[in-house]
Amino acid sequence: MNSVTARSVPEPDPVERPDPADGGADGRSRRWDAHRAERRRALARAARRAVHHGGPDLSMDELAVAMETSKSIVYRYFADKAGLQSAVGNLVLEEMAEAFDAAAHADSDPRDRLRAMVGVYATMIDKSPHVYRFITRSGDGDEGASLSRFQATISASVEIPLRDRLAASGSDPRLAAAWAAGIVGFVRGVGDLWLSDTSDDHPPAHAMADLMTDWLWRGAGAFHTPTSS
Repeated sequence: MNSVTARSVPEPDPVERPDPADGGADGRSRRWDAHRAERRRALARAARRAVHHGGPDLSMDELAVAMETSKSIVYRYFADKAGLQSAVGNLVLEEMAEAFDAAAHADSDPRDRLRAMVGVYATMIDKSPHVYRFITRSGDGDEGASLSRFQATISASVEIPLRDRLAASGSDPRLAAAWAAGIVGFVRGVGDLWLSDTSDDHPPAHAMADLMTDWLWRGAGAFHTPTSS
């Protein structure tokens, strides 16, 4: 586990509450809700930076120090570590969403659109492997639900070109959802193995995206060795 250098912890956030006399849905209440949402998002961004530099195994104490806040503040905005994991995952999905949407609706054939989306996923893994491991770490309860939401969101985008492909071939386009779920699981499995490869000829993200797309589109006949160049 990577260590985190201790820093001075700022004073906790003031616990402001809307005045009940103003009513539950008044402007002050809405401002308070907006403040909490903004603060929660800022803390999630700080957690993402902490994980990116410190690794996916940081404890909540280490995360709080790296986020330059107190653990009590972290727990005020996130019920537990799984909640923080989910919030960081949502940030990553938001950044990927535009690229996924553009690829899914591009004016190109379904295979090229699939390749573009696999490329987005592979690039995300390559740019921040610690964050990827943090947000895809499976578990029980809320942590497992967070991973399921992450995968379901990606599957929904992948499903779009697959539905077009099935419809064009005369097959039932409703099968696209199952195909998309299988693709996401496959890419995640390959991605995990790819991250564990520390050899000198470790293939780059674009080469792995090409290879995975070939496997998904053409099957076992597409096997070849990706180059590191």
